[in-house]
Amino acid sequence: MRPLFSETRTVPGGVATFHRMYTRLGCVGRPPMFIVDFHPYAGLTHTIRRRQDIVHARLSDLLHDAPLIIVESVAAILLGRLFRRRVPAELRNAYREFAYARETRLRMMSARRHRGRRIAERPAGSIHDLARLFEKLNGEYFDGALPRPRLGWSPRPWRSMLGCFDPALEQIVLSCDLDKERVPEYVVEYVLYHEMLHLKHPLKFARCRLESHSPQFRAEEKRYVDFQKARKFLGKQ
Repeated sequence: MRPLFSETRTVPGGVATFHRMYTRLGCVGRPPMFIVDFHPYAGLTHTIRRRQDIVHARLSDLLHDAPLIIVESVAAILLGRLFRRRVPAELRNAYREFAYARETRLRMMSARRHRGRRIAERPAGSIHDLARLFEKLNGEYFDGALPRPRLGWSPRPWRSMLGCFDPALEQIVLSCDLDKERVPEYVVEYVLYHEMLHLKHPLKFARCRLESHSPQFRAEEKRYVDFQKARKFLGKQ
């Protein structure tokens, strides 16, 4: 496995690839000026932005030795998103197979371990103590078998997530918005229990996609004693 880049670098042939995909997708008008770089993201992340006549694309450096069709696929996906064009199925499928491949997943984990942001080990919030709740849940639902990961609260409230288990960094982080007097302890327990289930049931490839919430995961999630009450509080059905 080659070492990952430590800084942004130009993608060889990247500009020509984006021009080809711009034409293939049927984008209207004169092509913009493309800037295409590899960037040392902590995972398989790719971004694109447009400012006037300049389009700047940043591709994860995990693609630095990927086949041409994978770079073409990423270019098409990014341009399709930016210009609202349909991406050919063969390109979407090629990228999906690459992203789910075992070697790619291993490289992503390695990049995440080296580049990901580790939280400080501060399980005790202002109101709720994640360390105490973890031990309680571990004993009641997992026979004490789960190893304790790093536990902590997010620095700022999250908009789209309540909690996150990161297997590469071996940590569970809950949104600090849950560390409030108005949030009952059973709600914090439920969110923490959900993330602990991710620790027990790792991501797996199933039905041509990555599966994070298997039927077994969902069945065990409903074992939590206040499952319905917690989800009602959180506004979930």
